[in-house]
Amino acid sequence: MGERTTMLSTVLACLVAVVATGPRLLRPRTADATFLDTLDCAPIPPAHTTVGLTALVQAHLSAPTAIVAEGVRTLRSTPLTMSAFLIRHPEATFLVDPAVCAGVHQRVLPELPFPVPLLVAPDNPVHGLSEVLAAHDLTGNDIDFVLPTHLHWDHVAGLYELPGLVPIRVPAAEYRWAMTGAHAPLGVARGPLRGRAFDLYELDGPPVLTFPRSHDLFGDGSVQIVDLAGHTPGSVGILLAVDDGTHVLLAGDAVWSTLQIDLVRETAPLVGELFDADRDKAFETIHRLHALPPEIEVIPGHDRAAVAARVTPQIQ
Repeated sequence: MGERTTMLSTVLACLVAVVATGPRLLRPRTADATFLDTLDCAPIPPAHTTVGLTALVQAHLSAPTAIVAEGVRTLRSTPLTMSAFLIRHPEATFLVDPAVCAGVHQRVLPELPFPVPLLVAPDNPVHGLSEVLAAHDLTGNDIDFVLPTHLHWDHVAGLYELPGLVPIRVPAAEYRWAMTGAHAPLGVARGPLRGRAFDLYELDGPPVLTFPRSHDLFGDGSVQIVDLAGHTPGSVGILLAVDDGTHVLLAGDAVWSTLQIDLVRETAPLVGELFDADRDKAFETIHRLHALPPEIEVIPGHDRAAVAARVTPQIQ
């Protein structure tokens, strides 16, 4: 009875989102110029070491650009990706967003209520996490911990291919939202997360760039976690001092595409009303991304072009 009720409520939510999408394609939500004017840009704390960054592409998909960036009037589609990010720090080797596992269509998507799997399933082939790690001469035993930007299924399903002792580091607010209710929030599959050790942290540090809170993961400035709440209550971005001299912000699903940052546009209701926990907060975060200095390289987790810039030769 509970599964049937969840399915019916999800179908109803999808129908409401579809109805809301049409008008917003014609009249998208516009940027708040007053809020943009109030945003200060705090300095990045100095980094005393740097990290290596490699994108591990696992699957591809696409979506209508008019859905990805509300109000963009085009019939074109935007190429998207599902990818993990390999970070090598002098003290640890870890993954930001261990995205998908082999057989994800059978192992994970059935946890999501109908019709969500029809909306979010990646195209075949899907390269499991073990496969893309092996392309870099690594196994799951080489990974010290994972650092998800948030706990939606397509950012943690690769945990199925990591040893059970590999901990998950997430904000306490994200853990409570995803794991403590009677039913998983829409977009969360608890299967890959069950039985795992969670290492909870707080964003207890000062403002960094346009973001109000931060957490210095190693205490050396190389990996700064910043507040990107909205898409989920504990969504974060991972700001890296990379060994090529750049600063890269791994932005998870705060946006799906850099086009949203450029135009200050949220996703259309067909996506946002279903998967954003707080649409107003998510839109505020897009403003914060738009106000970043140009030297910050922002990589949304699903933006195929932005991710491709950080791929070294591997399985495609």
